[in-house]
Amino acid sequence: MNEILEPWFLELPKADLHCHLDGSLRIQTLVDLAKEQNIPLASHSPEELKRALKLGMPCENLADYLRVFSTTLSVLQDAASLERIAFELAEDAHQENVGYLEVRYSPALHTERGMRLDEVVEAVLRGLGRAKQKYGIAFGVIVCTLRHFPLETSMALAEVAGPFLGKGVVAFDLAGGEAQFPGSPHKLAFERALQLGLPITIHAGEAAGADSIREALHMLKACRLGHGVRLVEDVVVEEEVLKRRIPLECCPTSNVQTAAVADMKSHPLKRFIRQGMCATLNTDNRLVSDTTLSREYARAYFEMGLSIAELCVVARNGFEAAFMEEKQKEQMLAFVDERLLRLSAWQEPGKPPLPT
Repeated sequence: MNEILEPWFLELPKADLHCHLDGSLRIQTLVDLAKEQNIPLASHSPEELKRALKLGMPCENLADYLRVFSTTLSVLQDAASLERIAFELAEDAHQENVGYLEVRYSPALHTERGMRLDEVVEAVLRGLGRAKQKYGIAFGVIVCTLRHFPLETSMALAEVAGPFLGKGVVAFDLAGGEAQFPGSPHKLAFERALQLGLPITIHAGEAAGADSIREALHMLKACRLGHGVRLVEDVVVEEEVLKRRIPLECCPTSNVQTAAVADMKSHPLKRFIRQGMCATLNTDNRLVSDTTLSREYARAYFEMGLSIAELCVVARNGFEAAFMEEKQKEQMLAFVDERLLRLSAWQEPGKPPLPT
């Protein structure tokens, strides 16, 4: 990150709407938990482990990217570990001025040692709650089902998420191997989630094309889209997303690593913003992608060519698109707007104003 601009990216008020818990723990915490639980790792040196797991490196595809999760999930099968990583994730986000954080994960992936689904949810909420109490960071939890799960598992996850709505859980999601597994087998689970009052966000248009986005919107009733970069393949669907102002949860570093886009310059975020879409910037997986939200904004500026003014629009979109109670959102947006007004006029010391 540019040393002169780094304070600007850090000071920018940010919302991270697409952040996977099991892909965002600290590397040292992964080592600590593995030692405590006698779980073998490629190395107990954080730097060597990062190299062994190829964190932040390009992958062949999404499936290749997801291989790291077998390692992280191996240490996340008890309540104490989940509470710890949830707290630390919110703490890390707070330290780079993330005012609102939505954490997503699938409770079904944390039951190998006998935890119930509701116990998993409670552990994560405790960790995030402690961070909110200490730092003031607002948060929401998105419960995920995975595309390769059977329908009965997706139904169970919808049922466990419902009672936590209004108590920290804010939405229901479908994640996983998009290219191999369509969303249609999970239709009844998403109908049930809607009956329970849960808003829907769907991973779509990442490893599969625009048809996956159409399915997410029309069959699964998504009101937000995870990634959505392949929206550009279908002008009809793109126009629908624009007209309906469906928020897009863009994760550029991750999208390059999974080969969803060729490189940063090819990422459609700038196109989305200049069309007037509600596109947002997010981390996806802080550990696996070796990124932070401030770094995502820096890459959008230096490598994609978004202006300072456009970055301010993206930042505001993050709060506007949040699964947040309306009164809380209005209060937060009022604060964010005041900050963005000042930051949009910022210029480098001793240099002309940044391009707008």
